[in-house]
Amino acid sequence: MTDAYIIDTCRTPRGIGKIGKGSLAHIHPQQLAATVLKALADRNNLNTEEVDDIIFGCNNQSGKQGSDIGRMAALDAGYSTLASGVTLDRFCGSGITSINLAAAQVMSGMEDVVIGGGVEMMSYTGSIKNSGENYPLFDRGNLSLREKHPQSNQGICADAIATLEGIDRDSLDQLAVVSQQRAERAINENRFDGSLVTVYNADGSVALDKEEFPRPGTNTESLAGLKTVFDQWRVMPFDETGQTYGELIEKVYPEITQWNHVHHAGNSSGVVDGAGAILLTSKSYAEKSRLKPRARIVATANIGDCPTLMLNAPVPAAKKVLAKANLSKDDIDVWEINEAFAVVAEKFIRDLDLDREKVNINGGAMALGHPIGATGAMLIGTALDELERSGGRYALITMCAGGGMAPAIIVERV
Repeated sequence: MTDAYIIDTCRTPRGIGKIGKGSLAHIHPQQLAATVLKALADRNNLNTEEVDDIIFGCNNQSGKQGSDIGRMAALDAGYSTLASGVTLDRFCGSGITSINLAAAQVMSGMEDVVIGGGVEMMSYTGSIKNSGENYPLFDRGNLSLREKHPQSNQGICADAIATLEGIDRDSLDQLAVVSQQRAERAINENRFDGSLVTVYNADGSVALDKEEFPRPGTNTESLAGLKTVFDQWRVMPFDETGQTYGELIEKVYPEITQWNHVHHAGNSSGVVDGAGAILLTSKSYAEKSRLKPRARIVATANIGDCPTLMLNAPVPAAKKVLAKANLSKDDIDVWEINEAFAVVAEKFIRDLDLDREKVNINGGAMALGHPIGATGAMLIGTALDELERSGGRYALITMCAGGGMAPAIIVERV
């Protein structure tokens, strides 16, 4: 089997995902994705005629984010028309999946140069949310599926997990504070600079060149003043039958009789815009083109879990990819677990009995935000940057995804 190597990673800063407030919200999604693709080509003097494929993740593929954004962004970035592109959706796991599939293409020997990445304009998604048909659940109105596997709002799933696991709000708020503190430290020490790409407006002026979402100075006292959100959603009917979001979960987990609502805006992932991309090649192509590999793909994995609780798959995904790599948790120097909700990261740390100093070392989505289709590629880049900064060898990156799934990947610094 051929090895797949990461040559370079880049990403945009994450902009606040609200029109009128976020600095990226006015930019077309294809142009934002083109920003990172152009940067990869320019930074590596890449002959884009030799790019075999571009695999991009995007969760909401409608409107401006539709029409195979991977291909359209490559064309907008000035790539050769020979460089094909495809777009996929594994919900929040789309970005990691795009890299995993890109690596698999190279490792199989079928391709030599593949770019994986993702983009999500949460500001745009929010602006079109109530246009046309509205299906609030993952089953999109499929009553047969709903009967087999009820799937609720993810925030309510997060509170259900906290209830079942006995995880209190204080623990989750403390984790959120740590995320903010670590992100602030990383920004102040320029730890993200090697991967960050400035986004420009059409007139050449700077749209955004730094992270926009973090809230420096966040502490447990300020978070304690925030109201929980999903207690209101839990009792809300989602269709004309009057059935509520909470009842969907209680149908599968009747033991939940007293809910522990613990999540709010401060300990949940931020709504942001962003794009990220990673250049992968075979060893022979890297040598021929005089490209210096930064990391080797060691192993990848996917796994499914309970779709009703939805957010618990990262733990079994991590165990599966460690087994594939013939590594133990003690071999991993850098862990990246997406902070979709604080309980996801807290349960991950507890279940695997991890050293907290190795997990989300430079902050996570509670501080930096979660541009759904792009986050996975961003986390892989962040992990690699940290391996190079600290001198570590292995990083494991994983995240929960809608429908009860998680992709995972292990990379080795070279």
